[in-house]
Amino acid sequence: MGASSAKPTVNGHHSSQVVNCNEQYYLVDAGEGAQQQMFRCGINPLQLRAVFISHLHGDHCYGIFPLISTLGLYGKKTPLTIYAPKPFGEILENHLRFFDNELPYEVQWVEVDTTKHQIIFENRTLEVWSIPLRHRMPTAGYLFREKPPQPNVSKFAIERYGLSIKQIVAAKEGQDIELEDGTILPNEKITFVAHPPQSYAYCSDTNRSGAVAKYVAGVDMLYHEATYAADLKHQAKERGHATTEDAAKTALAAGAKRLLIGHFSSRYKDKEPLLAEARAIFENTDIAREGETFKI
Repeated sequence: MGASSAKPTVNGHHSSQVVNCNEQYYLVDAGEGAQQQMFRCGINPLQLRAVFISHLHGDHCYGIFPLISTLGLYGKKTPLTIYAPKPFGEILENHLRFFDNELPYEVQWVEVDTTKHQIIFENRTLEVWSIPLRHRMPTAGYLFREKPPQPNVSKFAIERYGLSIKQIVAAKEGQDIELEDGTILPNEKITFVAHPPQSYAYCSDTNRSGAVAKYVAGVDMLYHEATYAADLKHQAKERGHATTEDAAKTALAAGAKRLLIGHFSSRYKDKEPLLAEARAIFENTDIAREGETFKI
């Protein structure tokens, strides 16, 4: 929903994405105008299960506060949990005290330790891991990793062997099945997984880091900031950002399947040269265009 860096532009919004995992929606960063971008993309903010903020620079978090207010106007009843580095809790407390002291729902803050790679969120189908990043202030990326889905039992096996409901349930739980005549059906012969678990990593803002590549090894899709073209690598390093080449080299080292680059400096009106630089190193690279959906 936003792929621009700090300076706002006419056509570019600040960092903000929505990750949809099994029809569960998660907001990742909330730059200015995030809720309006959600409306433009057809996403109901009441669908959000949680919010993940990478760091407390305004272009990544200013949009969360009007969203909190709007959810109250919508009559939200269930809690909203926001994962963010400290001192977000202090900022949130002041916002609630001055602007939203009568919300019909609870806003919860969970502190993210930006020095650790660990699970910070988990439910039945998904894990979210923090990724330590190298920026000018404490910053974390987020790795969304789908849990392996429960296997399905082949319809052919059910019909051929006359499997009962009890046996089907046992097979889905990974057990071998014994038939009445004593025949053992190995679980792997009668079950299949509909699709392998998918993963998505969000890394913004950061200098290039070899540790990041290890944390996201094998990821299906990596979003990595590319604020600058390669010729501004010294400026990128000084400001805690990455270049197109940095992003591509991280994807290559991680063995990522796809790379999205974003968080572009406002100086770049044409993004195609940035894309070309990244593709020269990591071919399967795309630009994070606002309003576009990328399926994993």
